Amino acid sequence: MKTAPNKITLIGAGLNGPLLAILLRQRGFTVEIYERRPDMRRVRMSAGRSINLALSTRGIHALQQAGLWERMRSIIVPMKGRMMHSIAGELTFQPYGKNETEAINSISRAELNIALIDAAEEHGATIHFDQRCTGYDLKTGAIRVRHESTGEETNRETSVVMGCDGSASSIRTEMLKLARFNFSQQYLDYGYKELTIPAGSQGEHRLETQALHIWPRGNHMLIALPNIDGTFACILFLPFEGADSFAGLATPAHVKQFFESRFPDVVPLMPQLADNYFANSTGTMVTIKSSPWHIEGRALLLGDAVHAIVPFFGQGINCGFEDCTCLIELLDRHGADWPRVFGEFEHDRKVNTDAIADMAIENFTEMRDRVADARFLFRKKVELALEAKYPELFVPKYAMVTFHRIPYSVALARGVVQDRMLAELCDSISRMEDLDWDKAERLIRRDLTPLEIRQ
Repeated sequence: MKTAPNKITLIGAGLNGPLLAILLRQRGFTVEIYERRPDMRRVRMSAGRSINLALSTRGIHALQQAGLWERMRSIIVPMKGRMMHSIAGELTFQPYGKNETEAINSISRAELNIALIDAAEEHGATIHFDQRCTGYDLKTGAIRVRHESTGEETNRETSVVMGCDGSASSIRTEMLKLARFNFSQQYLDYGYKELTIPAGSQGEHRLETQALHIWPRGNHMLIALPNIDGTFACILFLPFEGADSFAGLATPAHVKQFFESRFPDVVPLMPQLADNYFANSTGTMVTIKSSPWHIEGRALLLGDAVHAIVPFFGQGINCGFEDCTCLIELLDRHGADWPRVFGEFEHDRKVNTDAIADMAIENFTEMRDRVADARFLFRKKVELALEAKYPELFVPKYAMVTFHRIPYSVALARGVVQDRMLAELCDSISRMEDLDWDKAERLIRRDLTPLEIRQ
């Protein structure tokens, strides 16, 4: 028996699935979600999969559209800039934006996911936990579901199915069978390991609270994001093989020696370092690009299922949430004309998701190698000065991506132009007093057009 046309089936109750469910329920659709994991509100998830997220303007806009932003304020910690840690223990603070309102927000993935699941159910969405989607019939639209506890498999009819099931998407796996389906995945030679800096004896943060802490060390780095409970969620990025790699840290002694030589100021803050290190798995990082994103009006991929990115621009959650709001804007414009909505969605979004994927890889090099470089820091000062004087023309690429909803493709293209300007203005000087403002104005007026700023 065919399902009702106003019923939407979502695969995946991670972050995008529940958010999209809320937005669809607000518009009167019946929504069911199938999630392979048990209900995380009742079952403790395995260690090492709780990486903190950096919530910024695009993600906040989506939560506002769903009526959830005020509810989330109690579980975020604003980060106003980067706090750089040298090997000698010297600290350097680099503000993210031109003022204190331009901050990114550290939020626990698990806490955010639980809040979204609660809200989706409150809005009337039905979530089936322990139900893994193992296949999708490209002709009939039926999904194959296996109950993870019992092993029982059933077919479920769908009218419209949307794959929000991450970089290992089962719906995308079936779409690979389509003629002329394009798919690429590129793994970094680097992995990551999650660690924790515990809170102080009074539950306080033991590092500056409102900062993202970075220990840049050339071919590797450590970062730390604050949690509301006084802890810091840390992420160690290392090559898988070679010198200073995960392969070389095989024993507690190796881990202790490595941290004492590379991150000496953090060692006293991690009394259970070795145990913490070996308790958590080593994660991989992949960039995925694919097309098409949809099958006529019957199935659609979004989020990591169709455009996974590495985490170095802090845009994974924000990009996925923006997928949801862009899809809903098209739905509001065209109604449930799914072939048209899905087609325009892919056309509008793919150029932008490709752009942020490329910028995220580029930002890895910046965070790892350049943030401690004096020339780089001087250029950042000039960037902010140019933005202050020409706010509608010159907006730093990081700000375009993080503090505005300017399309990612526009941010990428303008970033190239602005980098060229900065090189021309900064390469022969080292002081703000020597900046040629007349030349700066000529370049900006010649090469940049006014931006449509979307907060």
